[in-house]
Amino acid sequence: MCGLTGVIAFTEQGRLAISQLQAAAAALSHRGPDAEGFYRHNNIGLAHRRLSIISPQTEANQPFIDSSRRYVLVFNGEIFNYKALRTKLQHTGVTFRTDSDSEVLLELYKQKGQDCLKKLHGFFAFAIYDTFDGSLFLARDRFGEKPLVYYKDADKFIFGSELAALFALDVPREIDYTSLFQYLQLTYVPAPATMLKGVKKLLPGHSLYIKNNKVQQTVWYRLPYDAAKAESNPMPYKQQQLKLKQLLEQAVTDRMVADVPVGALLSGGLDSSIVVALAARQNPSLKTFSVGFPDQPYFDETAFARLVSTKYKTDHTEVLFTNHELGQHLYSMLNSQSEPFADSSALAVYALSRQVGASMKTVLSGDGADELFAGYNKHRAEYKVLTGGLDVKAVKSLKSLWSMLPKSRNDRFSNTVRQLQRFAAGANLSPEERYWFWAGWQTEQEALALFRSDRRATVFNKLYVARKNRLLMSFRSNLISFNNVLCADWELVLANDMLHKTDTMGMANGLEIRSPYLDHRLVKFAFSLPAASKIDGSHQKKLLKDTFRTMLPPELYSREKKGFEIPLLSFLKKEGAALIQEFLSDTFIADQGIFDQKEVKQLRKTFESGAAANVQTKVWSLLVFQFWWKNNIKLT
Repeated sequence: MCGLTGVIAFTEQGRLAISQLQAAAAALSHRGPDAEGFYRHNNIGLAHRRLSIISPQTEANQPFIDSSRRYVLVFNGEIFNYKALRTKLQHTGVTFRTDSDSEVLLELYKQKGQDCLKKLHGFFAFAIYDTFDGSLFLARDRFGEKPLVYYKDADKFIFGSELAALFALDVPREIDYTSLFQYLQLTYVPAPATMLKGVKKLLPGHSLYIKNNKVQQTVWYRLPYDAAKAESNPMPYKQQQLKLKQLLEQAVTDRMVADVPVGALLSGGLDSSIVVALAARQNPSLKTFSVGFPDQPYFDETAFARLVSTKYKTDHTEVLFTNHELGQHLYSMLNSQSEPFADSSALAVYALSRQVGASMKTVLSGDGADELFAGYNKHRAEYKVLTGGLDVKAVKSLKSLWSMLPKSRNDRFSNTVRQLQRFAAGANLSPEERYWFWAGWQTEQEALALFRSDRRATVFNKLYVARKNRLLMSFRSNLISFNNVLCADWELVLANDMLHKTDTMGMANGLEIRSPYLDHRLVKFAFSLPAASKIDGSHQKKLLKDTFRTMLPPELYSREKKGFEIPLLSFLKKEGAALIQEFLSDTFIADQGIFDQKEVKQLRKTFESGAAANVQTKVWSLLVFQFWWKNNIKLT
């Protein structure tokens, strides 16, 4: 895992950015604390920060130049099948100077060109410069595990692992208000947009080829999903179980490849527990880590993690945080974000990564299983809507009652009421609008009302509609299928929320987080299965649970399903009070000129009363943006 950045200049003015590469690399130092390297030639400049996990010898440092000195590589990620690829390349006469996956990638590109991407098992973002023709090739992995952002104008093309690198290269700092509008609904900015106008994220499964001031974008991978074929898949259920076990075992084995110890994050939920069970069979001294909140029992799951650790005799560490201790990480976490990101669990991932990163460089996780096998509450809700029944009619008929009862995420009863109200509000919408409603934390109308009246036309416009429609492409199928929701979650929520969170929070602390559920062979298999294999009237993640039932403590199968959350409401009322006082004050809002003073004041009142179910998330989203705006936009 590493950080990369670079410049290709088209004019003399563009060459000025090459002189700023050192600052851009420094902005990514957290991603690669082990080594730093630069390459400059004519109108090109590349920089790299390295976190050494495979082949840590200095000969594998980057930028990496091939033996012919024609190609130069900067690479972030891991190629898990690099040894098999290396052997095949050796059979064609290739000789290697290092044991690194970076050199294998570069030699494979020399032979296959852009087709090399389909041979790679792993996650990556990389750039390859061809000194002969002056071209630059960039690519991102299938599902977006590794980030890559870029910007082009008449003078230059610049890119980097994070916006922080582009800030150092003097990218224009102009807010994209359509992105801000989506962010306020979702808590993140979906790719390919960023919070900056003109700056883009390279989409997962995409590549760029830059030559002579021209940029060509190619889709090299598409999610292999066909709703009709999935629903008619004839594979018997027992065979599905055998295939899933085989694929996940192989995925775990592949992700144990490293020249440093590999640990595992263990939440106590089903997904990470299965990963730990499989990994512990390969490494009896496996180190596992869980996070808990001792003063907020409703959010604490360490007891379940302990059961799994005990069963598999892992070297287990419980990292416990009171709200006060979480607060000690607040400002460093916010400072680590070069783009606003308001999934509040990022704070816990950051704090945990800080502890784990002190002794480990890489860990396994359970990310992706919920999206593959229908693990979220909204998946159960969608299934209920599609299948109907008396209970659905009853919940919808009591819509007015749910609005009168207390709603919160802080205890079981109030959280159930909150979920029932959201179900009743979304059940009558079209599949597309229902998905968007349940994916967000506030409606379009609520988010729009936060803007000053003179800005609203700049956010709710044709560009917004086009971006939203692209994100809902999986619903364009003629077949109304439950799997459409999982496909949309894979491309929207997983890529832009979950994977962004694990990458940025882990890499802010020099920690690489790998998930076996993101193996592309496993993903292809999961999306070939009918909805009935994943969910029925009483079970979610049915196939996953049945396949690994004998390997896990029975308590994990009877526990309440919870998301990975922090006690945000109580945290904001005390530890976040100073942020609220500064960034949501009448003076700050008026001077900034983006948001409506009356609406923000009303939001504060609602928050202080605790009357609205998701109010703390709305407040948190605003605070994260305001902090970022002050530190990255206002001062320019």
